[in-house]
Amino acid sequence: MEQGLRGGGSRPAEPGPCLSSQCGADQAASVSLLSAAGAEPGSRTLAVAAVLPAGGCGERMGVPTPKQFCPVLERPLISYTLQAMERACWIKDIIVVVTGENMEAMENIIKKYKHKRISLVEAGVTRHRSIFNGLKALADNQPNSRLSKPEVVIIHDAVRPFFEEDILLKVVTAAKEHGAAGAVRPLVSTVISPSADGCLDHSLERARHRASEMPQAFLFDVIYEAYQQCSDYDLEFGTECLQLALKYCHIKAKLVEGSPDLWKVTYKRDLYAAESIIKERISQEICIVMDTKENKEHISHLLEEVLKTELNHIHVRSQALYNAGSDIQHIILEQCYNFVCVNVKEPDFQETQKLMSMLEESNFSILYSIVVVSVHFLDFKFASPSQKMESLMCIREFAKKMKKRKVLLYGLIINYSQDEQKLQESLRQGAIIIAALIKERNSALIGQLLVA
Repeated sequence: MEQGLRGGGSRPAEPGPCLSSQCGADQAASVSLLSAAGAEPGSRTLAVAAVLPAGGCGERMGVPTPKQFCPVLERPLISYTLQAMERACWIKDIIVVVTGENMEAMENIIKKYKHKRISLVEAGVTRHRSIFNGLKALADNQPNSRLSKPEVVIIHDAVRPFFEEDILLKVVTAAKEHGAAGAVRPLVSTVISPSADGCLDHSLERARHRASEMPQAFLFDVIYEAYQQCSDYDLEFGTECLQLALKYCHIKAKLVEGSPDLWKVTYKRDLYAAESIIKERISQEICIVMDTKENKEHISHLLEEVLKTELNHIHVRSQALYNAGSDIQHIILEQCYNFVCVNVKEPDFQETQKLMSMLEESNFSILYSIVVVSVHFLDFKFASPSQKMESLMCIREFAKKMKKRKVLLYGLIINYSQDEQKLQESLRQGAIIIAALIKERNSALIGQLLVA
């Protein structure tokens, strides 16, 4: 298959989505490390690019859609991998190698989720041929392309979305020093070798071996030379890039101990595991939005304290609603996708409507759905929950509208008893419900009014 290069001529220089807050002090620290990675004093920062092979058909997953395009929380898996890669602001170019028939779909993903620094290259018929095509795009001076040859290139699977910037830095730094480097993990199962008749021939001593993971990184000239020299057999049946560097360039890769989250989405069940991990990660922060100018502001702060006590593994912060407009973007850039809006004045739904309008205008629900729990207090001694619900039925229609913008709206009525012990118990039950709504992100429950 012929190599094709798309998107290189229009590559924006700015970082990708949800990255602005990470390109300050963290970026400076990363750049400092890269500058010191074997460079001479006063030399420029190390030039780094990444190649992501994404041409697989997902045969082992047993679904018609290639696994890199399978939806996880209504978003293609590859988009999560690109988001993680874009967090490393020091990576200049990200090459995604994709088949010709999926090229348009990939372009739509980049546009929809506002990914930056991405160039597309047409895949080959095998993994190694696809990677080679990506390397060629970086090595050659393509017409109308802003791509340039890097000093170090990262190779990473498009279906490994769970990695942090620090592992990229470790692998890149090691590659600069040794010529090649790759993440490894201890073997979980013992590897055995069968004989021709299907019986055990021998087994490997598990403690002496490692599982090769991604990311891997190379001095560009090393891996490019290896691919230029490798045989058709290697290009057709090989999978291990580190072995190519060893076989053809005599470069012994430095092995970097990786974290448990470097696993690869391979089977259908892995999609459910990926969804669970993502839900867990984005449910670690809650912002309580309140109108502190109200006389009943102590209710909001009391709920905040109970949430902090009951959900001690989650970061809880508060924000005054009347000042939220100026701070909402900052909150989102710090990756908060969960809001609890406390309504303490008439009409009961007014505070939530203000918050929802701000969320709608900011349009930051591109990457993840946002959960909003609209909290209302009612003294059950003087009014039944059903009466309150009747006045809040408009939440259902509003929730349907906001769902189209990936904002999941729920209602919660808390018994505001004059008995302090009963109030504390109601708040505790409310905190449990809020945590469940945020973690599960259940679309079937949007617009429902739950009672604590």
